[in-house]
Amino acid sequence: MLTMHYTGTLENGHKFDSSYDRDQPFTFQLGVGQVIKGWDQGLVDMCVGEKRKLVIPSSLGYGDRGAGNVIPGGATLFFDVELINIGDTPPTTNVFKEIDADKDNMLSREEVSIEIVFRAMDTDGDSELSREEVSDYLKKQMVPQDGSEMSEDVKQMLESHDKLVEEIFQHEDKDKNGFISHEEFSGPKHDEL
Repeated sequence: MLTMHYTGTLENGHKFDSSYDRDQPFTFQLGVGQVIKGWDQGLVDMCVGEKRKLVIPSSLGYGDRGAGNVIPGGATLFFDVELINIGDTPPTTNVFKEIDADKDNMLSREEVSIEIVFRAMDTDGDSELSREEVSDYLKKQMVPQDGSEMSEDVKQMLESHDKLVEEIFQHEDKDKNGFISHEEFSGPKHDEL
């Protein structure tokens, strides 16, 4: 888990987000689709205390659609980031079991072609993610499945869990209707499968 402070600006210098303004660093897991691809690539091999400037093209940010009325489509994003802490990652859940819909211990083309993360989160099957579904999924990812003790980093993330859910909705719920539709969802969709 990485804990970062950051400030994000557009090409014209307009600040669209800053963890410093909230006095709350952002904690996330790198490489699992929790952040934009530009962060997944640009934050690799950082050291605690290191500061970096990231210039992220729209193809590695929010693309042509942008993010609500905060980030316009096609925008290049500029981030000043500082790595505060590197902590343990929560144990991973058995994704195979989650996507094996018919529980036959085999994955069919249909099961694999479905967008795994979205389907795992969309527990009521309505093709929209509610705050409760996002919250429950995140908690499930953070809490050790084997009953072992939670690390301090995971405990800290759970304490700021509501803020994390709100931040996800701020970025993902582009039409601001209180739900994240499949089209709005920018998480890993596994289009390559």
